[in-house]
Amino acid sequence: MSASAEATVMITHDVGLHARPSVKFTKLAKSFAAEVEVAVAANGPWLDAKSIVKVMAAKAPKGTMLHIRARGDGAGEAVGALVELVRRDFDEDADHARSA
Repeated sequence: MSASAEATVMITHDVGLHARPSVKFTKLAKSFAAEVEVAVAANGPWLDAKSIVKVMAAKAPKGTMLHIRARGDGAGEAVGALVELVRRDFDEDADHARSA
């Protein structure tokens, strides 16, 4: 039996899941062996969270409930890490502080 996990998290980043956050999200998803998917509605459509094109196409604005699920090795860790990334506003504040 394969491990699986899922969670829902609200996007609080002012401009939502735009280019930079999408890159960070997919890069983190790719760091896990598990199959990771994301959706903006609980019933889908589910998109490959490791595909920058598909994640950006979701066009998820601030306030969107982002649904994340994973199957396979490290599924729980993958979902947990992605939820935390979204909760940290994709680490955008830290990026802006460094560039200021």
